[in-house]
Amino acid sequence: MWQARISEAVRELALEPTLPFEEALDKYYAPDYEHRNDGATLDRAGFAAMVEGFRGRIANGTITVLDEVRDGSTYAERHVYAVTMKDGSRLHRELYVFATYAPDGRFRTLSETGFDR
Repeated sequence: MWQARISEAVRELALEPTLPFEEALDKYYAPDYEHRNDGATLDRAGFAAMVEGFRGRIANGTITVLDEVRDGSTYAERHVYAVTMKDGSRLHRELYVFATYAPDGRFRTLSETGFDR
């Protein structure tokens, strides 16, 4: 059975979009999705608004997966991303992701934390 990968979701939603935003969101994130980042929690609508705003400001970027593990409905991953914004500023971060899958393989919950590199 197919299961989402965060690297594919990040590429499709923000770095290298090929699908309309809502279609990409539906592909990777369950309707009851909950996103936690450094202690702040967003529901799916809040997450979508955050990502859509970010997506419009990205000129280009890459994501490199360092570690990735799946066990049933549990997922863990560590990656580095490097992004150049349209205003010329750059972001370079390492993130640690822990997630659970919905029965259809989309992300149901995701918690992340990280640091600038």
